[in-house]
Amino acid sequence: MYENDFFLTWDKTEDELKAIWLVADILRYLRENNISTKIFTSGLAISIFRDNSTRTRFSFASACNLLGLVVNDLDEKKSQIAHGETVRETANMVSFMADVIGIRDDMYIGKGHTYQKEVVNAVTQGYKDGILEQKPTLVNLQCDIDHPTQSMADALHIIHKLVGGVENISQLKGKKIAMTWAYSPSYGKPLSVPQGVIGLLTRFGMDVVLAHPEGYEVMDDVLKLAKENSEKSGGKFTVTHDMKEAFKDADIVYPKSWAPYKAMEIRTDLYGKGDFKGIDELEKKLLKQNAEHKDWTANEEMMKLTKDGKGLYLHCLPADITDVSCKEGEVAASVFDRYRDDLYKQASYKPYVIAAMIYLAKIKDPIKGFEKMIKDNIERKTDL
Repeated sequence: MYENDFFLTWDKTEDELKAIWLVADILRYLRENNISTKIFTSGLAISIFRDNSTRTRFSFASACNLLGLVVNDLDEKKSQIAHGETVRETANMVSFMADVIGIRDDMYIGKGHTYQKEVVNAVTQGYKDGILEQKPTLVNLQCDIDHPTQSMADALHIIHKLVGGVENISQLKGKKIAMTWAYSPSYGKPLSVPQGVIGLLTRFGMDVVLAHPEGYEVMDDVLKLAKENSEKSGGKFTVTHDMKEAFKDADIVYPKSWAPYKAMEIRTDLYGKGDFKGIDELEKKLLKQNAEHKDWTANEEMMKLTKDGKGLYLHCLPADITDVSCKEGEVAASVFDRYRDDLYKQASYKPYVIAAMIYLAKIKDPIKGFEKMIKDNIERKTDL
């Protein structure tokens, strides 16, 4: 992984994924024990968020700070992009002293992953041409295809909750996770979370069920990938249009709204044409379609169907909570409240996962890097 980028989880080998989880755990342990994990004494991390964010934005900032980098957010409205500055030019101009670039671009099908690739190609050429002193590492903070920092954090939470640690990851085999659509009073939520989950967890022999009403399909390429992964790992991958079937005897449930893939293709085309009337009409149509499936919600009755009625509830947050954040939503307030601590713990893995991705891309010998940290034993903070 040294001097490499992180686009999609399925670009990485199983050993590389395990290395990220192990490094994340080590970084967390060192911080909890007040040992500094700074591998940089200077340098920038550039964040580019083309969609709103709380957890991922602050997780990226926390991860970079943990390693000694300062984060600078590229606000495209304040840049020269509006004046015709190209992606190649912008990427090089912000990267003179940048070691990492984190990009979230998840709103339009066919655009986000392509943009991230374009940025990497630009800085790679800039480095080859001697313009940049180093090639910044790209971390995909969510695109139209995958949300790797989310799914990797989700998986590490599952690993610790269900099998006790990365060393026991083989025990995930046969565990059932239901990645299900859930009702939301809003539309246009990205497909990258469900696609990231099924694209990652099918690699470890799990019984992965993707559930959604008819018409809420995800990308065909990701479905094909999940099927191939499950066959290689000895697990199972099934698709159902019955939420109860998905929840039945599940060790983990992940009820999360997303927009239909075909509708998001149409939305992208409409935005490209500047057809805002068409976008308004599409939104009304999709909200009406969503309202036909209000029974797709994680309530107490549904949770009783899980394994021993105690299945682990996951969500990437923020959740649409019935009678709290909306009248009717993805999850009942009583269910969300019961799992609140677990949900926050789930989210807490993300900064360490991102830091691990950066660490492995920047440190040629990760073990020696940690040995030096422990030997130096520099306190992260001094109690005076």
